[in-house]
Amino acid sequence: MKSVFAAPGDYIYFKSQVPLHKIPIGTKQWRYYDFGPKVVPPLICLPGTAGTADVYYKQIMALSMKGYRVISVDIPCVWNHQEWIQSFEKFLDAIDVHHIHLYGTSLGGFLAQLFAQHRPRRVKSLVLSNTFLETRTFAASMPWAPIVGWAPSFLLKRYVLTGIRDGPHEPFIADSVDFVVSQVETLSKDDLASRLTLTVDNAAVKPLLLQDSFITIMDTNDYSSIPQELKDQLGERYPGARRAYLKTGGDFPFLSRPDEVNLHLQLHLRRVGLEAHPELVQSIPKDGTGGSNSKEDDEKDRDDEPKDNGGNPESNSEESQSSPSALESSEFHGLDYQLLSNAEIHHENPVVLTHSAMLMNQHTAVIRILLQSTWELFIISLLPFCVASLYTSSNNARKFRQLV
Repeated sequence: MKSVFAAPGDYIYFKSQVPLHKIPIGTKQWRYYDFGPKVVPPLICLPGTAGTADVYYKQIMALSMKGYRVISVDIPCVWNHQEWIQSFEKFLDAIDVHHIHLYGTSLGGFLAQLFAQHRPRRVKSLVLSNTFLETRTFAASMPWAPIVGWAPSFLLKRYVLTGIRDGPHEPFIADSVDFVVSQVETLSKDDLASRLTLTVDNAAVKPLLLQDSFITIMDTNDYSSIPQELKDQLGERYPGARRAYLKTGGDFPFLSRPDEVNLHLQLHLRRVGLEAHPELVQSIPKDGTGGSNSKEDDEKDRDDEPKDNGGNPESNSEESQSSPSALESSEFHGLDYQLLSNAEIHHENPVVLTHSAMLMNQHTAVIRILLQSTWELFIISLLPFCVASLYTSSNNARKFRQLV
């Protein structure tokens, strides 16, 4: 994240408490947060084209304190939808998760439906927000899709950012846009190219085996980057799905309207029969561990987590095998307890700039991005003239030598 962006205080607190996990699975690098009681089937959050695992930090903080397990993932560099399905399944196997509930927004909602279509036994319910059923509309609006892998990074970022509505926003929506823009800056060229490829690659979701009663459609009524006709098409496909409309919220209601989104997520999980375990929130050791207990996670994130167990990455798995009650009493005490006990301190001493200073910094960041893009385009536009000038000079020199 660029230094000119003033990160929200609750996000700074989240990053200080919840470990980020990175595990290689085959040729893919998975980056994710995993927090909450591991005895609970997880709610897995899939972001859109412009999102990362970090954009769901408000859901991770709120739902984990209620006793739910929340996993938020980055979409890895995959180049077709079949590769996505296979890679996501390997990721679930690596973190030892079998049955899941999926919450996807925009591209993440489309990928969630594809996975539910091809792996119906693993997906127990879906929450779909501002998403779609097929990619034909996006492919038609992006004629240069075949060469997206060769496009420069600044062009891909600019294309992604133009999909976010510009103009005056209310403060909470403006903050959500600024946060997502800052996350786009962290994405590599391959990340952006693969996500745009998934958006325009020809595919459509076929009817699911999952009953409509296990699906919730949560859309914003003001505006989003997904055309309304695609939203209507989604509603027609799942006529029996529960509807959760948000009057406002823009493209990123999980950031601009977190309380409403979290409430609808809780209602959905209760309705599909997922029981939370709030009693586990009060009994986690203060060691800051809240992630997956997979071996790959322990090996990759050993430096991120405190080593109260003497640095032995196998100890948690041994305890869970020997005594489930020991797991409940020792493994789930730290972060949830800290989030509850430190909430008052956090609100009394927020690490946040004043709103005017934040807006100034955010506007400065946008201006810098625009200036950088303009300068690069200017340089590219000069290349043909430079080549023509060199060609003319070489011809003149050759003719002069012939005359001499």
